[in-house]
Amino acid sequence: MYKPLAPCLLLLSLTACQMAPTADVATTPKTSVSQSHQQLQRIMDDAWQLRLESSPEMAYAQGDETAAGKLDDLSPEALANHNQAEQALLARLNALDLASLNKADRIDAQILIYQLQNSVDQYRFHDHYLPITAESGFHAYIASIAKGNFNSEADYRNYLSKLEALPRYFSQQTYWLKQGLAQGITPARVVLNGFEESISAFIVPVEQSGYFKPFTHFPKHFTQAQKAELTEQGKALIEQNVLPSYQAFYDFMTQEYIPGARESIAAYDLPDGKAFYENRVRYYTTLPMTADEVHQLGLKEVKRIRAEMQAIIDKLGYQGSFADFLHFLRTDPQFYAKTPEQLLKEAAFIAKKADAMLPKFFGKLPRTPYGIQEVPAEIAPKYTTGRYSGASGDDQPGYYWVNTYALDKRPLYELEALTLHEAVPGHHLQISLNKELTSLPNFRRYSYISAFGEGWGLYSEYLGLEGGFYQDPYSNFGRLTYEMWRAARLVVDTGMHAKGWTRQQAIDYMAGNTALSLHNVTTEIDRYISWPGQALSYKIGELTIKRLRAKAEQALGEKFDIRAFHDAVLANGSVPMALLEQQIDDFIAAQAAR
Repeated sequence: MYKPLAPCLLLLSLTACQMAPTADVATTPKTSVSQSHQQLQRIMDDAWQLRLESSPEMAYAQGDETAAGKLDDLSPEALANHNQAEQALLARLNALDLASLNKADRIDAQILIYQLQNSVDQYRFHDHYLPITAESGFHAYIASIAKGNFNSEADYRNYLSKLEALPRYFSQQTYWLKQGLAQGITPARVVLNGFEESISAFIVPVEQSGYFKPFTHFPKHFTQAQKAELTEQGKALIEQNVLPSYQAFYDFMTQEYIPGARESIAAYDLPDGKAFYENRVRYYTTLPMTADEVHQLGLKEVKRIRAEMQAIIDKLGYQGSFADFLHFLRTDPQFYAKTPEQLLKEAAFIAKKADAMLPKFFGKLPRTPYGIQEVPAEIAPKYTTGRYSGASGDDQPGYYWVNTYALDKRPLYELEALTLHEAVPGHHLQISLNKELTSLPNFRRYSYISAFGEGWGLYSEYLGLEGGFYQDPYSNFGRLTYEMWRAARLVVDTGMHAKGWTRQQAIDYMAGNTALSLHNVTTEIDRYISWPGQALSYKIGELTIKRLRAKAEQALGEKFDIRAFHDAVLANGSVPMALLEQQIDDFIAAQAAR
């Protein structure tokens, strides 16, 4: 799973796309550029400017010095104005004569419509009432402001300005949580059990706060006077602004919000819930699928994968039932690291093996490197087992996060599949290449389409079979349990949100079909409850990529080149599934003509 740089729970949750120039683009003279093309360019420019206006962090990263030291404005007026502006952009796009555009322009237009429509839909369904999930929330994501580059006095001054603005930011987010509480738009109360611990982790003495870390290691060229002044101001702001903000949020959550959160787990039970969930199904799959169609596909995939898992059990000669084998995997100490360092080192070893397989499968590799880090301690207890966090700038690496909390719940037999998904050839490779597509418009470089990105991550797990991984049958079972995990998601997500399933029914279904630890099963189910539909994107995307590969192999025969195919899939960034199919059809035609 990819963790976007900006908080995915705020207004915009976009992440990257691009289309390489096609033949009709290259051959169209500049003098014949259509009026529609010029109109589209203006809309794209206006959409990007709108995004920068709503995200000071992004604006500053793009060179706007006036955005330094600012936090997002999430006031009712700001969000309403942003929504109105997006609706106006959508109206302009829909009024375009798309048929008069060349292929590349049509793709840009379709993806921008997809992004803007989603943002408008999120506002309509009050997504901004929910800046938290079962895993974490805005209070944890905003802490990343303390992890930027601090190379100059201006960097510190900008940071101090953000600390000054923090109470307003918390107040605005709490305002939206209160609106949700009043209208019954909250996460299910059951998934917020223990949520307060992710807040109390920030309520510590000033000098132990993560917010204080920039004042513990100044650049060498700073004078003692500079250090003393900045440290004093930092201490005062953390004591007067930061810690009280977290304490007030903690009090609100424990005394009002969590006790008042809704009891139902189903998205269908939210106000306008059926329309909301079906909208999320279409958004996350990027296909015109219904919840019921997704559910039936999930049942079919679970049956297929279960047979492959049983074949491994039979090959191992294990005497016992499927449930007995899962219990053995979950409880035998041989499958678990003894220390966080051991788990991280094993992940690093697998990652370096994965690096070595890349030239065999890819003609183009990213320039950006990646590292391995523990999931931050304050969010680890309720966090997923691993995640990718993209590079925050051109001078920064990406990071593969590994959860070292509760080591007896992090089986080593799953680590190969996890690493291939989160690092390479999965998220790091795909997202880094996407950002390096400088010919793309920015709204596509800095966006993310979950069906593509997560589908690619799951496909990358499968690719490990051809790359020499999963030689140990337990590791191969781990790969299948990860695939089963994603197939079971189709069943339990739709089951809970659209078919009346209980939380325990979903937990039992996933625990009975995968070798995931029971801790992981529970945290995953709670994630699906509080993030409806997102979990559907993985399997739908992977099945599409596999189908398109089979299509290309059959059509091209001896002309099929796996490196060229993968480069073609990734060449245009993150795209909806229908556009990916069009892209691969063009690839097949071009390869066949050679």
